Amino acid sequence: MRTGGTLVERWSEAVWWDYVIALVPVAVHFSVIKATGHGDWLRWITADQRVSLYGSAAGVVSAIGGLSSIAISIYLSSNGERLRAARRHYQSELRRNWKSLLVATALICICCLAAQGLDRSGGPRWIPYVFEAAMALAIVRFLRMLWLFDAMMRLNDRDQTDPAPGPAPAPQFDPNWSQRRRSGT
Repeated sequence: MRTGGTLVERWSEAVWWDYVIALVPVAVHFSVIKATGHGDWLRWITADQRVSLYGSAAGVVSAIGGLSSIAISIYLSSNGERLRAARRHYQSELRRNWKSLLVATALICICCLAAQGLDRSGGPRWIPYVFEAAMALAIVRFLRMLWLFDAMMRLNDRDQTDPAPGPAPAPQFDPNWSQRRRSGT
């Protein structure tokens, strides 16, 4: 990672930051609950309601993951000059970002489904935190997907709105070229 650059540039280059960004609010929430005994919002609802919430969240995340697949196909099918240059110069960064979106979608769904299967009345108290962490990661990765999709679409839009390059101008014909050639000037 470069030492300079904007915050967004640094974030875009290191997909692991998403995990840190997602876990910080969950850690803060856990600390507040441990310190005060209040704020455990998932324990306010019944286990059946939590299980339904976990399943619904897995479905929503899966749908958003499908949208990221559409974004990838649009990116791969576009063939403008700017997009080709972006793919040529930033291929590993782009691949890492797209891949991280798909991997996170699977990880989030697995966490939601695991929480759905393990959460029950009197069950482990840490299960809701798995769900919270998964949802926090989903939000951060959704923001990454929007940012990446917007950047690619901006490049594509600029490529599509540029005037088509016309034919190269014909070279000027000099009728005296043969005389100058014979005289050596």
